Amino acid sequence: MRTVLGAAAVTAVALLAAVAVLGPAVWGGVAAHVDMDAALQPIGAGHLLGTDDLGRDVLARVVVATRLSAGLALSATLISLALGLVAGGLPSVLGVRGGRLVTASIDLAMTFPGLLLVLALAVIFGAGATGAVLAIGVAGAPSFARLTKNLAATVATQDYVSAARLFGVGRARLLVRHVLPNIAQPLVVNAAIGAGQALLAFAGLSFLGLGVQSPAYDWGRLLDEGLPNIYGNPAAALGPAAAIVLAGVAFSLAGEALAQTFGVRRSRHPGPSTPAPTPPAVGPGIPSAELSAGESVVRVAGLTVSVPAESGYVAVVDGVSFEIEPGERVGLVGESGSGKSLTALALAGLTPADVRASRLQVAGTDLLATTGRRRRRSLGASLSMVFQDPMTSLNPALRVGRQLAEVSQVHHGLSRPAALARAVDRLRGVHIPAPRHRARQYPHELSGGMRQRVMIAMGLMGEPRLVIADEPTTALDVSVQRRILRLLRDLSRESGAALLLISHDIAVIERTCARVLVMYCGTVVEDLPVERLAKGALHPYTRALLAAVPAMTTDRALPLATIPGRQPPPGQRPEGCPFAARCAHADERCLRERPPMTRHDGSHSVACWHPRIPEVAHEHA
Repeated sequence: MRTVLGAAAVTAVALLAAVAVLGPAVWGGVAAHVDMDAALQPIGAGHLLGTDDLGRDVLARVVVATRLSAGLALSATLISLALGLVAGGLPSVLGVRGGRLVTASIDLAMTFPGLLLVLALAVIFGAGATGAVLAIGVAGAPSFARLTKNLAATVATQDYVSAARLFGVGRARLLVRHVLPNIAQPLVVNAAIGAGQALLAFAGLSFLGLGVQSPAYDWGRLLDEGLPNIYGNPAAALGPAAAIVLAGVAFSLAGEALAQTFGVRRSRHPGPSTPAPTPPAVGPGIPSAELSAGESVVRVAGLTVSVPAESGYVAVVDGVSFEIEPGERVGLVGESGSGKSLTALALAGLTPADVRASRLQVAGTDLLATTGRRRRRSLGASLSMVFQDPMTSLNPALRVGRQLAEVSQVHHGLSRPAALARAVDRLRGVHIPAPRHRARQYPHELSGGMRQRVMIAMGLMGEPRLVIADEPTTALDVSVQRRILRLLRDLSRESGAALLLISHDIAVIERTCARVLVMYCGTVVEDLPVERLAKGALHPYTRALLAAVPAMTTDRALPLATIPGRQPPPGQRPEGCPFAARCAHADERCLRERPPMTRHDGSHSVACWHPRIPEVAHEHA
């Protein structure tokens, strides 16, 4: 009511609702009164819109018909909206084949003209109000479905949807809680406009004799009855026509006002501070496979991730192999496009690309032998993932506490109050001040550092054995970055969970991890302890990355060190060493043969034909 649009919408809808509710009770008797002596009278003092061929007051009949006309239009709109939401939302939560089948069906339905489809369905369902509701509802579903599909496609790629998939959220819950709420605003507008269109369609069917049947009547039937006498009393036909237009305007105003209302999120004012309830212990839920003594948390051998290209599939990650022990902190470093994030997504089962490997195990779960819901539920209980941008990692339509609580509700069977209490406890565990108040807020009300802490707390709602942090500090300032890295390190120590930290910043890896995996062009080229990184790196690419990091002793009079050239595209990788074209030490063998990963000393392995000795570790490659 604070805006002109809102006041106009409320007034129009309230007036329409009042007429629909009170009309039959107040004017029903007048509308049904037959007076043959007053038949077909024009506009006069006693009849503002004249009378029909039975002497009934046209204005009273228009008012009484409001309830049936608006009710049938809203019923058809609800059918269209329900069918459209389901059909349009399915491609975002189904697999590739299922999504394509649903999309093709929607596109096929959209090729039929709407009016012809309504008429055809009206004949199929039969003449009458029920058949008209079904015909208009089904005919309007494809347009809602296509809009929903297009909007949902943009939401389905967000990190918070990926996080929900990782935590094992079912498809129906994923659609209802994470996809549809974030596309509600345009859908509300189109639903309101669709109600006006349904109203017009109903009037058309009734006018043609396929809609409401006598003795019942709606605005379409009144229009049909008044048309033969339009030259003698045009008001008898113009009255119901004006009612259709005004009702459509009311629906459109309501849609625009509701869209603006949904666009404004307000947090609830926190109540008086009370002691937080004791967080419940997490039940058995859906545990991952048990690790045997000495077994690694992650075991990857020959991992290949391929994406579609013009000439088939192209390997973006090619032959990656590594293991991560319980409680170990491992850094995965490399230039953008080296395959770091795709490797992590393959471990989490979140990439739609073609994933193949001779071994792919996470927390005792064989990802190659386990598929579908069972794999999602197992990974959701044992793996946590912290994404790069905390703003896109949290669902903007849900409060922070509800998002965290969902993990315990899905995996551990906790009640809603118990799950919320555990969520508050986890927020407190990642050092968020006033955790009960923060749990009531939406993500946009938190700072970037707090949002990233919330993501970490979400991963700790269970008992994860592996935490994957994909560029968790890129969007944060230096002081907040340091606190987040310290938090990840401390949580790994306290919980015993392994940490895989992905970053293009080698300095971040040095401060947080105990071991470093260096990736280049989709392969791991060096695996070494972090204490050897600064002075003992053997691969020319690793040393070039180190040289590109400025230090306090860097001569500011000289340009910053860079690595000449760039990585070859996935479809154009050379047969030999992928770094050969950018390496100052490459020879003919490097160009012809790809070097295997060879153990150099203890826990230090390198894939290079000419590994350099530690004394020249900072030499520019």
